[in-house]
Amino acid sequence: MLFFQKRTEGALPPSPISDLDQLAARIEAEALPFHAREAARRELERLTKTDPSVAEYGVGLAYLDFLLGLPWNVATPDRLDLPGAEAVLDARHHGLGQVKDRVLEYLASRSLRNATGFHVLVVDDEEIARANLEHVLRKEGYQVRGASNGLEALEEVRRWEFDLIITDLKMDKMDGLELLAEARVLSPATRVMLVTGFATVDTAVAAMRQGAVYYLAKPVNLDELRATVAGLVREKTAPTAFRSPVLCFSGPPGTGKTSVGQAIAEALGRKFHRISLAGLRDEAELRGHRRTYVGALPGRVLQSLSRLGVRNPVFMLDEIDKIGKDFRGDPAAVFLEMLDPEQNGQFVDNYLEVPFDLSQVLFIATANDVGELSGPLLDRLEVVPFQGYSAGEKVRIAEDHLLPRQLREHGLTHPYPVVTPEAVRLMVDGYTREAGVRNLDRELGRICRKLAKLRLEGGTAAPAGPVTVDAALVPALLGPARFVREAAGSTARVGVATGLVYAGYGGEIIFVEAIRMKGAGALTMTGSLGEVLCESAKTALSFVRSKAGTLGIDPQAFLTDDLHLHIPAGSIPKEGSSAGLTVALALASLYMGRALRPDVAMTGEITLTGNVLPVGGIREKLLAAARAGAKRVILPEGNRPDVLGLDGGDCPDLETVFVRTVLEALPLALA
Repeated sequence: MLFFQKRTEGALPPSPISDLDQLAARIEAEALPFHAREAARRELERLTKTDPSVAEYGVGLAYLDFLLGLPWNVATPDRLDLPGAEAVLDARHHGLGQVKDRVLEYLASRSLRNATGFHVLVVDDEEIARANLEHVLRKEGYQVRGASNGLEALEEVRRWEFDLIITDLKMDKMDGLELLAEARVLSPATRVMLVTGFATVDTAVAAMRQGAVYYLAKPVNLDELRATVAGLVREKTAPTAFRSPVLCFSGPPGTGKTSVGQAIAEALGRKFHRISLAGLRDEAELRGHRRTYVGALPGRVLQSLSRLGVRNPVFMLDEIDKIGKDFRGDPAAVFLEMLDPEQNGQFVDNYLEVPFDLSQVLFIATANDVGELSGPLLDRLEVVPFQGYSAGEKVRIAEDHLLPRQLREHGLTHPYPVVTPEAVRLMVDGYTREAGVRNLDRELGRICRKLAKLRLEGGTAAPAGPVTVDAALVPALLGPARFVREAAGSTARVGVATGLVYAGYGGEIIFVEAIRMKGAGALTMTGSLGEVLCESAKTALSFVRSKAGTLGIDPQAFLTDDLHLHIPAGSIPKEGSSAGLTVALALASLYMGRALRPDVAMTGEITLTGNVLPVGGIREKLLAAARAGAKRVILPEGNRPDVLGLDGGDCPDLETVFVRTVLEALPLALA
């Protein structure tokens, strides 16, 4: 006995499970879709016939490991809490009302769709039978309504969407088969179950051919009924069939597009991933390489999903308007399939070669200029514009978000320095010129670094009292102001009109100056004017000449005098048609010899016949007019809805006047 015991103790351990055995076990254990499981089995069978020493063996192992690691059926449950989501968005960002409303609308739709129960319509002309079925189904937790005949049932179908109709076959006015045909026209997604006391093979076959999902004979077996309805409930895929929108956040840099995407993911309770697309030139980066190439890899989208481990994250496609294009293909063309809700449920990566469902991914793209996107791609995106912040909003953002973070990062917390609102306002107006707050954040960081240096040079890391940074101390820390904003003039001048323009850093006022001198009717335009702006100036001159009699202008003045039109800040290029109204009023003032009010600003495109057309950037232009001290702004009539949709607190002291023609605007601007 001792001899055999020693042999047993010294026996070799069982051989380890091979890689192929482990993969085979994973293939059977994982909850894979049918097409993915079949592809994995085919690849495994090929590997069993391949020599492990060849390179293709390692490539096949890597492929199977990646395929089995994808989150085919793993999803994060959405946190459909509207008050909580609103609190998250408000805590992360100030303003951006339109963006927040769009996100909350999406959450409300998901919540309402998921809260909808299973709705059943019971149709039977026998009241007792109908009442019994309704009672049984209500006890199972379903939402049940009843109808006494087919016509009543059709009225109910027109008013409600039902998941299931349980109808008797023989009824007055309209039998069950007729109701089945009519209901499928009105609501194709509704299932229909027929119940009858005259069950025959022919009627069952006829019902199934017309689209019935089940056929029950009277007296109804309640256990069979419960089991059948429960099976239909399990098959209902409405909550997972909700297609995620494809949003595109468009706006100037520094307005919070990327951080809003992170806040959306936090509000939904989903994982967040950002892919930078700036400078991307190779289409295979997104769609993957075919496995015939050495070193082939999956696309960045599926790689990211594999790392995240869920199929429904929030994907931020950053800088989608800066994708490159060369001989290696057009990467933006991949998004035509990836971002189309009708196609991305069967997205095929070149490496995987198996369709993967991307319909549950919430894609959010960001772009500074959607004009750079192709038409077909832009058609697939829901553009959500991000507008620039007003000076007051920038001060609030700095006080609530930027400054506390900068103080913590620089160790200025014991105690916190005090930065007055006036100091922040001075940094906004004199040291930054932008639509967002990115440069403002840098200037606040400079302030904090200088305060940290001064605190350490003072010989103590904890001064007795907090340091106060006011408007007088800002120039000592940051140097003289780098920007001086234009202000509306105080003196009325002939031939000088105040216009409003929109640039990448927000709205600004400009002065259009016109003078005339003896000559032969030549026109000179200076100030780095673009082609469109020059055409607007020529249009304005032609209109003023055509109305010379109406305006009291000597027609010979256009032939005997040269005209010089100039817009200051000549080093800055200027383009656009919105200065047409400003140029027309400046020319009318010049030739009429009447001065224009310096506190009246204007914007609008004009036609050759003098009509004033709507323009964009109204909010930024109104903020610029209020900042410059203007009292009245003349706007096109077509922009009235834009003004009505603005917050009245942005420019409370500004009078806005709407005009349809240049002749309507002229008396409003003349001194």
